[in-house]
Amino acid sequence: MVRTLLIRGMLVGLFAGLLVFGFARFLGEPAVDRAITFESAMDEAKAKSEAARGMPGMEEPELVSRRVQASIGLLTGVAVYGAALGGLFALVFAVAHGRMGRLGPRAVAALLAAGAFVALYLVPSLKYPASPPSVGEPATIGMRTGLFFLMLLISVVAMTVAVMVRQRLAARSDGWSATLIAGALYLAVVIVAALLLPAVNEVPEGFPATVLWQFRVTSLGMQAILWTTIGLLFGVLTERAMAANFRFQPGGLPQPVVR
Repeated sequence: MVRTLLIRGMLVGLFAGLLVFGFARFLGEPAVDRAITFESAMDEAKAKSEAARGMPGMEEPELVSRRVQASIGLLTGVAVYGAALGGLFALVFAVAHGRMGRLGPRAVAALLAAGAFVALYLVPSLKYPASPPSVGEPATIGMRTGLFFLMLLISVVAMTVAVMVRQRLAARSDGWSATLIAGALYLAVVIVAALLLPAVNEVPEGFPATVLWQFRVTSLGMQAILWTTIGLLFGVLTERAMAANFRFQPGGLPQPVVR
């Protein structure tokens, strides 16, 4: 059963990755190109300044062409990323299904996908949003990456604790109140973490605000497409597969199909 779910999740994630590639290729890459153009202009100005002072700069070789990055490189990256997340999603679904009351596969998958989108992307990105090329100092990339993953870890742990609290409260009171309390707990933890963690603002002077906005909106759209596709498609396919293994009798309980 778990093996079947894992394979289904990876295939669904792969399909979601293909959708993300189409979205990013036509809506995201133009913003990246404009950011690279800005970066190239900055590098050229720096090189001229160093040359005027008798300090010729060393031009770094281009390991992968921009054309490859925007085509097969992007496709490979999002396909592998989608398949990996789809597989992990399937494993979490296998653990969660049957432990969320009477919710069916579609409802469980949708809730898991929504929670993953919020915990893994939305909340960490509100504190440390995605940035295009030329935004951010090369010397601080390690620090910025560490801060983002720290915020992500806090968000995931807080979400897990909130879900556990909600389950315990639901056994003692109504589900709506339990959900509100658990949601408030999650928000309180991530808000405090966001206030305590240091801010990062390394947008260079003169960088086009529209390019930065377009890049971050595109990043949000990519993640929304990915998790929406995984949650809805995985739920529909899993529910149909489970229904195919049972036959229903009028006025009776579902009976397993004898093959």
